[in-house]
Amino acid sequence: MGYQTLLTSLEDGVFIITINRPDKLNALNKTVIEELSAAVDEVYNNNEIKSAIITGSGPKAFVAGADISEFLSMDATDGEALARKGQEMVFNKIERSSKPIVAAINGFALGGGCELAMSCHFRLASENAKFGQPEVNLGLIPGYGGTQRLVQLIGKGKAIELMMTAAMIDANEAKQFGLVNYVTTAEELLPKTKELLGVIMTKGPNAVGKIIKAVNAHFDNTQNGFDAEIKLFGECFGTDEMKEGVTAFLEKRKADFPR
Repeated sequence: MGYQTLLTSLEDGVFIITINRPDKLNALNKTVIEELSAAVDEVYNNNEIKSAIITGSGPKAFVAGADISEFLSMDATDGEALARKGQEMVFNKIERSSKPIVAAINGFALGGGCELAMSCHFRLASENAKFGQPEVNLGLIPGYGGTQRLVQLIGKGKAIELMMTAAMIDANEAKQFGLVNYVTTAEELLPKTKELLGVIMTKGPNAVGKIIKAVNAHFDNTQNGFDAEIKLFGECFGTDEMKEGVTAFLEKRKADFPR
């Protein structure tokens, strides 16, 4: 599928989605949101895709925020609709994907860019990455899940401080706080991300998807996470994947999971 604002490629089961507006520091506008939604649909629906990476084009930015020029013509109703559409079309859909979607953060991840990174299942950052939720500088708050996911990832105290002060943190601080898993050089960012996904893709894809679902249940106030885990654990016993994994362990060989 062709995109105006994204570059995509598929290699060895890894689908790389690159937001391609380097002249605008890859800022999110209406077209980017709609095309990200379509790209995530590809992840869901294309059986050749086993995992995905979201990154930004150019050396300066992952995503440096939303396209502010779209905001002045909006009223309260428009603003609510914008946030709802973004969350439902992209951010929640990424978080709920049964296939791993990982952020490779190459530069600024601010505002909606930080929120996009946080919606991914985990994050790697290059040494020059910067993170922040500066919406308060515009008289706004995060609207794409930032008030919720930042608290989940780094805790209430630090999260609320960063959002109220609009402070930026660097890649090493982000790793210290638990916002990112690894910090690499710019050159090693994508290779390291692919390496991790390569390991994950040797595991049972059904089990990987159920881990994502069970973890998400912890943060869903409509269900009990422990109950969800029990149900999902039981479901694993009805799969060929589980039978192969256990048999391989007992036979002291590497599992060859059905895909």
